[in-house]
Amino acid sequence: MSLPTDERSKPEIAGKDAGGSAASDRAKLEEVAWTRWAENSEPKHISFPAHGSSVVTCLLISHGRIISASDDHSIRVYSLSTGEQLLQLQGHEGGVWALAASGDTLVSGSTDRTVRVWDLKTGKCTHIFGGHTSTIRCLEIVKPEWIDVEDANGAVKQEKWPKRALIVSGSRDHSLRVWTLPRPHEPEYRSYNPDGVYSVVLDLGRNQAYSGSMDGTVRVWDLRTGDCRHTLTGHTSLVGLLGLSPSHLVSAAADSTLRIWDPDSGELQHTLAAHTGAITCFQHDEFKVLSGSNGNLKIWNIRDGTVVRDLLTSTKDVWQVVFEGRWCVAASDKQHTTVLDIWDFGVDSEDSVKDMPGDDEDSKDLDEEEDEGAHKIKRLIEAQVEHR
Repeated sequence: MSLPTDERSKPEIAGKDAGGSAASDRAKLEEVAWTRWAENSEPKHISFPAHGSSVVTCLLISHGRIISASDDHSIRVYSLSTGEQLLQLQGHEGGVWALAASGDTLVSGSTDRTVRVWDLKTGKCTHIFGGHTSTIRCLEIVKPEWIDVEDANGAVKQEKWPKRALIVSGSRDHSLRVWTLPRPHEPEYRSYNPDGVYSVVLDLGRNQAYSGSMDGTVRVWDLRTGDCRHTLTGHTSLVGLLGLSPSHLVSAAADSTLRIWDPDSGELQHTLAAHTGAITCFQHDEFKVLSGSNGNLKIWNIRDGTVVRDLLTSTKDVWQVVFEGRWCVAASDKQHTTVLDIWDFGVDSEDSVKDMPGDDEDSKDLDEEEDEGAHKIKRLIEAQVEHR
């Protein structure tokens, strides 16, 4: 099945964080990738077992690597082009439920209540942060970027914020915690401390954040004041997954639907309702949404909310899905065996592995001096700890 790629199907990229050449380059590459995804009915496909029969809880693509985490306490790293296992990261004492990567740095969160930082070149755990009192369910690496800042006299200027990359972790203990992302050569560090926040997305360009809740709502928070700007209603069960692109906020819930929202106004744009069970995973960009549930993995057109095709059917559970450019990877349960599937929607003349521009800003953005910028997120934390 093919979809139109004329001017009417091209999104108008909105929001401050869409500015600049990096956002423009990303939008162009997404459009090229979408054309190939829509028209290539027989992409290259390989499949291989992973993590025994354990549930895959997280899945990432980063710099030609697939990174998967599981409730078997392990994190595994595979080659995107061949499926070969490159590393197995051991150290967590519970299931790993959150991952984020930047360059050769990986951050993980677990049911053992710790956040760990890993070196993906060596497979070594370099830092452990304790403090949460329950399972860590979500985390993000917040990288420095240019934003508009208003001073006491009302003058607006651009500043890089935060000056140094941060880790933000969310837990079932109803709290968010903010950590400084360690630089590669900083001393190793270990810290251990003996219902919640299920999903959080930061939107620095709009100075707001989004959270998904057990009560079925999505809330939009002002990062400057900590106030709730909007409460988005419509889901009828736990909102466990959120995603943000320049023009679209997407939420996924246990009610078997995904909802697409305008991040500026909070207006509902589309409801995606073709799954028959709780949404277990999704990813989106300005053109498409991929979503998994029990038994299938679907591709949607984000512009009109229609189903394009099923990538997986007749499988027991689809646990995770991630895509980047020409590549798509999914983790599922097939006859009680955990399997990773890789689809390549590209053509032979393209480079075998290519990261999207801006996917991982390298060390120059991570080595800036710290400043007071982190307090913006801390104000959000104070307001959100009661949101469940």
